[in-house]
Amino acid sequence: MVVTKEIQLETDPTKDTQGVCIIDITSQVAKNVEESGINSGIATLFVVGSTAGITTIEYEPNLVSDFKNMWDRVIPQNIPYAHNKTWGDENGHSHVRASILGASLTIPFANKRLTLGTWQQIVFVDFDNRPRSRKLTIQLLGE
Repeated sequence: MVVTKEIQLETDPTKDTQGVCIIDITSQVAKNVEESGINSGIATLFVVGSTAGITTIEYEPNLVSDFKNMWDRVIPQNIPYAHNKTWGDENGHSHVRASILGASLTIPFANKRLTLGTWQQIVFVDFDNRPRSRKLTIQLLGE
């Protein structure tokens, strides 16, 4: 059986000094798995958009801060990006960051429960330079 769901998120990376908005979506994904009617299978999460990504992390304040700070060291916001010449929206760094992080994540589940580790949460990461309405597609495959 295949079940497709959607999570809607409101993000605002401009409220963060590092320009990164991280949202723990573990409970929302778990709820969709529990209500799907599928006992065991895989959940594939896909970010609709090119300036956000998805991963797992231990969602605790200091590690979240480390994760946010890492992006400015690896892919700085305030250097020239050719993409910025195309649209003038100054979010070239957002596209590069999102492409490195990735737009999808697959997590197995059994007995209607995600098989995440004790300290492992699913996070949606928005790198854009303005508030956004975001959509995350969840596709559940199993029996």
